[in-house]
Amino acid sequence: MTQAWLLPEFVEDILPPHARQGEALRRRLLDLFDGYGYDLVVPPLVEYLDSLLTGAARDLDLKTFKVVDGLSGRMLGVRADMTPQAARIDAHLINHEGATRLCYAGPVLRTKPAGLACREPLQVGAELFGHAGIEADLEIQELLLAALDCAGVPDARLSLGHAGLFRALAEGAGLNEERAGAMFAALRGKDVPEVEAMSADLAAPWRDAFNRLPGLYGGAEALAEARAVLPDQPAIRQALDQLDRLFAAGNAQGRASIAVDLSDLRGDGYHNGATFAAYAGGQARAVALGGRYDGAGGVFGRARPATGFSLDLRQILDCLAEPTPRGGILAPCGDDPGLRGKIAELRAAGERVVVELPGQEAHRAESGCDRKLVKSEQIWIVQ
Repeated sequence: MTQAWLLPEFVEDILPPHARQGEALRRRLLDLFDGYGYDLVVPPLVEYLDSLLTGAARDLDLKTFKVVDGLSGRMLGVRADMTPQAARIDAHLINHEGATRLCYAGPVLRTKPAGLACREPLQVGAELFGHAGIEADLEIQELLLAALDCAGVPDARLSLGHAGLFRALAEGAGLNEERAGAMFAALRGKDVPEVEAMSADLAAPWRDAFNRLPGLYGGAEALAEARAVLPDQPAIRQALDQLDRLFAAGNAQGRASIAVDLSDLRGDGYHNGATFAAYAGGQARAVALGGRYDGAGGVFGRARPATGFSLDLRQILDCLAEPTPRGGILAPCGDDPGLRGKIAELRAAGERVVVELPGQEAHRAESGCDRKLVKSEQIWIVQ
């Protein structure tokens, strides 16, 4: 017999007190984004599939649950990432000519877990549209580091990469789409023998570049080494210049340990510039991912510059200290006007007041209250 209470694999409830901790964190992050001028949007949970998987977001295809719309007969997708939705809103609904700043918070659903992670991440993110300059990437990096600090992520680390660097190498080496995809996968998996095998027949500058790429990680010395060993091409110089700016600015902010990793090709395939991956101490999976993805809104009529990031609230909760129960005030049940007035007064002041229902005295400890409301000399007081 099926146990009706079982959830699908890698789908989880969030229980007290973690649910309250997560909701409080969501509110703090959205308030932080608002302080930077990011307007909140609430995209739908489902959209037509061709909208969710347009253009460069095709890598999301295998992650997306698909259903048939009973009204139109068209295929719908349950969102696996909210970034393409933000790009649609910017390009098709808001239509600003200048910079647009949007933020969002909500669950996404994926067909398969990343490792042992939940298939329903809680995404909180910020996206900046309409500015192609490094200033937008710097702002997004600053906001991401501020968000990690706001969330209390312990021993936060930020890894910088650049999708444009790989694209420049692939184009210079003359790799076709299929071979470039295979090389991308090998580099993303840090499979050094596979990278060496796949680049063996390339011309020396490109072969050497691909073979050196997995070892180009660390601090300023990694960027200096990259300039020395990678082909001196305009697109490669531009990528390294941008990483120099981001690295210096991130270190100046002093909120996290900053490093570069030139073979860190994370994301869902739509990034084409500087990328960000944030980690918490002791965890191998990123708590936040982001980067530049210019042109993603082109299918909606406007190919705007874009950069942004999203955090996974579930992943962040896993790395935070165990939350303490909130406590509260246990009040007796009754129609005494003074009692009802005192309860209303306490709740208006932000207190949590639980009225003990008749017959529940034996289960008083389950209320989580650490104080009680009692009547003393005709006055209701908290003890």
